[in-house]
Amino acid sequence: MPNTKEQYDALDRVIEEHIQEPGALMPVLQGAQEIFGCVPIDVQKYIAQALHTTLSDVYGVATFYSQFSLQPKGEYLVSVCLGTACYVKGSQKVLDKLSEVLNVEVGQTTADGRFTLQATRCLGACGLAPVMTINDEVYGRLTPDQIPAIIDKYRKEA
Repeated sequence: MPNTKEQYDALDRVIEEHIQEPGALMPVLQGAQEIFGCVPIDVQKYIAQALHTTLSDVYGVATFYSQFSLQPKGEYLVSVCLGTACYVKGSQKVLDKLSEVLNVEVGQTTADGRFTLQATRCLGACGLAPVMTINDEVYGRLTPDQIPAIIDKYRKEA
């Protein structure tokens, strides 16, 4: 879906609010993330021009900090822990099964925009290894065989 004039007008207000501040790029990127849901390349170019900086500088900050996404995230953010405890208990197989069931690679969003699959390091639930979260819901002691039913539950929530 293309970005709207209203979104760019809102971004202009954020830029105006911060343009005179040192380090304006961070709050402007945060505002853009809230407005657009991500910071795609066309928005990065717009910010670079407005802040009189390079696209390289904007891209560097947008890709360095994990709070920024270059692509829209799905309605459901599926995160699989690949930290040591989870990894030794089989989280890679869980992640592989999710990739198969969702038909996306890690870091991608499904064609219907419902699921984004990501690998993370520690989710802080090592005792439940292997662990994944779907938005704020935690799933522990997972096996690949459980994945289709879990995903189906979310697919039915329309």
